[in-house]
Amino acid sequence: MSKRTTVLSAAAAALALSLAATACGGAEDGGGSGDGAPADSLTLGYFPNLTHAPALVGVENGTLAEALGDVELQTQTFNAGPDAINALFAGEIDATFIGPNPAVNGWSQSDGTALRIIAGSTSRGAGLVVREGIDSVEDLPGTTLSTPQLGNTQDVALRWFVREQGWEVDTEGGGDLSILPQDNAEIIDTFLLGEIDGAWVPEPHLSRLVEEGGGHLLVDEADLWPETGGEFVTTHLIVNADFLEANPEVVEGLLRGHVETVDWINDNPEEAQAAAITHLESLTGGELDAEVVASAFGNMTFTVDPVAESLRGGAEHAEGVGLLDPVDLEGIYALDLLNGVLTELDREEVAGF
Repeated sequence: MSKRTTVLSAAAAALALSLAATACGGAEDGGGSGDGAPADSLTLGYFPNLTHAPALVGVENGTLAEALGDVELQTQTFNAGPDAINALFAGEIDATFIGPNPAVNGWSQSDGTALRIIAGSTSRGAGLVVREGIDSVEDLPGTTLSTPQLGNTQDVALRWFVREQGWEVDTEGGGDLSILPQDNAEIIDTFLLGEIDGAWVPEPHLSRLVEEGGGHLLVDEADLWPETGGEFVTTHLIVNADFLEANPEVVEGLLRGHVETVDWINDNPEEAQAAAITHLESLTGGELDAEVVASAFGNMTFTVDPVAESLRGGAEHAEGVGLLDPVDLEGIYALDLLNGVLTELDREEVAGF
């Protein structure tokens, strides 16, 4: 089995189910029924991560539910992108906030039939944090670095960075340095215990490694995207393609709430941080340090612009490191509804490709 096949096997296993489910137009509890009846609910996925702050805040403040009007908002949370994609394939959710690489994988595995990107959400907020004693990129060979999951957005970023340095790594942890995929909570623990030398992670885990673990940011991923002014998609909003076709007015309502939420976060950063903390604590039962959250928010840009060129670049990086077969992304964006909302607000439209 090839590396690409291994990384994408979870999505491939769900493909047959996805095609049947998406034909029904959405989640089991309220998507379009196939008889032309509009959806009476929308099931939204998101992650308990600060990179999903527009979802955290939009759900916590009730903005998304209010924007949907009579359509009931239901939610489901995930810890990994492939899980959310499989749920979208299976018709368990209608839309989800998600990172770029899982979205591209889902697009590829469904031959462009299962999903559409309808808005941006978060840019920036990821990078390589390392322990004391690693002072330059040249110190990295021989170290052990972690990422949240093999083939996820940060994993691809690290593997591409390593490739650009002229080093070799494999998916088994071998090579000039070892890349060890672990979930984010485990990364924090193993870094504190000194079992790993660093990690390429998103917020708030990046700030936690710095604030709680005594690490320092060696590589800010924003520095690797000069062609987009340092902006790169960390999270965007995708929708089941058939649900979008059957229920454009419902999706438009979701987008109105999303635009309103992103604007509110940018206008009220301290209140937004408090809302995100409250919602995360309700989901996880844990507590987040306010300083960590403030640091994380300072490293991210919240925007409905999908930063499309970075998606193409990320897909090329995944192909370059052997974790994605070449894929045609034309048609992955469906931004007309979002641009209609922005035009009504006298705002500049956003672009796909």
